[in-house]
Amino acid sequence: MIVGLAPGLRGANRTGRPFTGDWAGDLLYQTLVKFGFAKGQYGQSSDDGLELIDAIIVNAVRCVPPENKPVGAEINACRPFLTATVKDCTDVKCVVALGGIAHNSFLTVFGVKKKDHPFGHGNEHALPNGATLVDSYHCSRYNTNTGRLTEEMFESIFERAREIIG
Repeated sequence: MIVGLAPGLRGANRTGRPFTGDWAGDLLYQTLVKFGFAKGQYGQSSDDGLELIDAIIVNAVRCVPPENKPVGAEINACRPFLTATVKDCTDVKCVVALGGIAHNSFLTVFGVKKKDHPFGHGNEHALPNGATLVDSYHCSRYNTNTGRLTEEMFESIFERAREIIG
């Protein structure tokens, strides 16, 4: 399971598929294909034939937030959707949280104390359901342009996820 922040205005909100049609999707989908979590060719449209394998993508926030910066009330209002998805996905072994908001919202679903599970790129946390939460900086253009997140750093997260689930 991959937990993102929210649908992008020109990405998922327009295309109906998470991360499709925006910069973050370019890096995410090429990485998913590389590590066997997707097959096909990513073409930035929902009908490009790309298919996820052993993966589901969800968001901490369900709607496009103003300036892509959700406030606490929006995150809390959307959490029931994330909670319902988590409850439906009973066989998840690994969760990749893309960014601090995704990390914190996911921990809240389980009632886990955030202070005991700090966010940090590459950090791993055991969840009460037996799954492992693996943190990554978000694959946004800002993070990649500033060097906060490199392609190699991002790939290491999905390499680890593949190791966890086999």
